[in-house]
Amino acid sequence: MKAFANLRLKIYWPLYVMAIPGIAFLIVFKYIPLAGAVIAFKDYSVFKGIIDSPWVGMKHFETLMQHPDFARVFGNTLMLGFLKLALVFPVPVLLALMINEIRKTALKKGIQTALYIPHFLSWVIVSGIVFDFFSLNGLFNIVLGWLGNEPLLAMQESGYFRPIYVLSSIWRDAGWGTVVYIAAISAIDPQLYESAMMDGASKFRQMRHITFPLLLPTVLVLFLLEIGNFLDLGFDQVYNLITPMTYSVGDILDTYVFRTGIQQAQYSFATAVGLFQSIIGLVMVYIFNRMSKKVSDGGLW
Repeated sequence: MKAFANLRLKIYWPLYVMAIPGIAFLIVFKYIPLAGAVIAFKDYSVFKGIIDSPWVGMKHFETLMQHPDFARVFGNTLMLGFLKLALVFPVPVLLALMINEIRKTALKKGIQTALYIPHFLSWVIVSGIVFDFFSLNGLFNIVLGWLGNEPLLAMQESGYFRPIYVLSSIWRDAGWGTVVYIAAISAIDPQLYESAMMDGASKFRQMRHITFPLLLPTVLVLFLLEIGNFLDLGFDQVYNLITPMTYSVGDILDTYVFRTGIQQAQYSFATAVGLFQSIIGLVMVYIFNRMSKKVSDGGLW
């Protein structure tokens, strides 16, 4: 067994070397910071440090639960998380299925590139584009004027925040999300399609009975990973899109912690909220992983 392991190491050593930066990244930025989560149970002081700061137990969690804004903020987080899963997550799957049906290589690559580009823009730039689009002189109000309606400041209206959040998420990240799905589709055996064509299956039936079923395990794995980040909606996106007039529907745990925890140097409270989000994400991943095993053989473990 040891000789076999040494042989694999000699043959595949370039792959192991390529994996070193990724492993180092996970250790430095994901695993080592876990030790700092202990300050969620302490009254952390920068001057005393993590070790000498006094223990306070569940104090910061109780403070979070008893805060008058907690129900509103937590409800907004759940709502936006649900909208992201229900409306944003399926879009890359549909795009990948449609792009796969394009037979002209140049057109296919051109569409893929056009869909990828927004992902490389920061949310600061994207939010600037969104604010310009919905400004008094923006395209949105120009179209409203053509239809005989009065100008509307949509970014200041609470009823428009959630649709704008969903649409901006789709515009920026849906194209990039197709990368994994297109790679999974390209790995499907072409002989399956040839057999289906000989049996008279149309393109839609090939997509329905071959492409999508074979793509489903990949979809389930990525869905489970997305479930783990259910309450982690992306601070930068919401923070750059939200305005004081839309706090009632757009204020989430991340922006709430930034205002009440980070800006006021309440690091223990901010850590407690982050730990609260992580625990809920872990529970949801476990539940949906069990459910996915009943639907198919896919799953994270």
